[in-house]
Amino acid sequence: MANYTTIDRIDLPAVARSYGLADIRLEPLSGGAANSSFHLVSASGEFVLTILDNHDAPSAGCLAAHTQSAFQQGMPTSEIVAAVDGSLITELEGRPVILKKWIEGTVVQPLPLALLPEAGRLLGRLHTFSPQAPGFSDIPVGGRRLSDEHRAAIPDFADRAFAAWLTERLDRVDRLEASRARSVAVVHGDLFDDNIIVRPDGRLSVLDWETVSLDDPLLDLGMAAIGLAKVDGVLVPERFNALVTGYREMVPMSDTTTAALATEIEHAALIIAFHRYHRHNIRFPDPDKSTLHIEMMGFVDSVEEAAYALS
Repeated sequence: MANYTTIDRIDLPAVARSYGLADIRLEPLSGGAANSSFHLVSASGEFVLTILDNHDAPSAGCLAAHTQSAFQQGMPTSEIVAAVDGSLITELEGRPVILKKWIEGTVVQPLPLALLPEAGRLLGRLHTFSPQAPGFSDIPVGGRRLSDEHRAAIPDFADRAFAAWLTERLDRVDRLEASRARSVAVVHGDLFDDNIIVRPDGRLSVLDWETVSLDDPLLDLGMAAIGLAKVDGVLVPERFNALVTGYREMVPMSDTTTAALATEIEHAALIIAFHRYHRHNIRFPDPDKSTLHIEMMGFVDSVEEAAYALS
């Protein structure tokens, strides 16, 4: 696993010089599954300093460019602060660093029902962004989907019942998707409530562009349905309906598209189930988390009923 950067290892004078800041101090931020982030307060304002422990310089540069592009196209998200030399990333002890303007607000889990339509609108707005916009030209294709390497690993899972279930479900999704042609769009890939800030005025900001890619927007909406409409392991029709209602204000959905949404929610659940099993049973075995993938098996059973309830 990553060797995360602790606050005592950060050279504050070096950070101050890189960004032309004075009188800076740091406070750790909770959360962040892949990086070390800190609240930076200075005479010039408040920022988030992120040490990209799991990135090299090229991938960090891509992440910074993708984040800045989303901001510049009108998404309420973090604004990258350029260093004194104009670069979007700097370096600390060989690790890439990004500085972002502070967004006042809180993470609320679960996101309140009343805010789900706005979350849907923001996702829909993203799906209208141009993939040719500056900063987006190099985003990967299908980055959230399981790779061929991932799928080849499934038959070797020790949980044979899960492996059989996952294989059968993925094959079914493949057949259904093969019969439906849809244009790709810029997708977020991880619109869960821990990547959303509720600002003091009640509006939302979207964080974390690690999984941005070009893909089927309906799969992205399916992933968001899991992140925002799932409660106690099941898809809640009222929350799902609120999310999709907001989304439809930005992106019209035909009856055919709406009917296909259940398949894409299931596909998203299969992706999550795979990664939960693979991470906690193979890459970083953790007995306390080794059965987290089972929740997704039960969740899939609730999808058809919730999708049918969509008005």
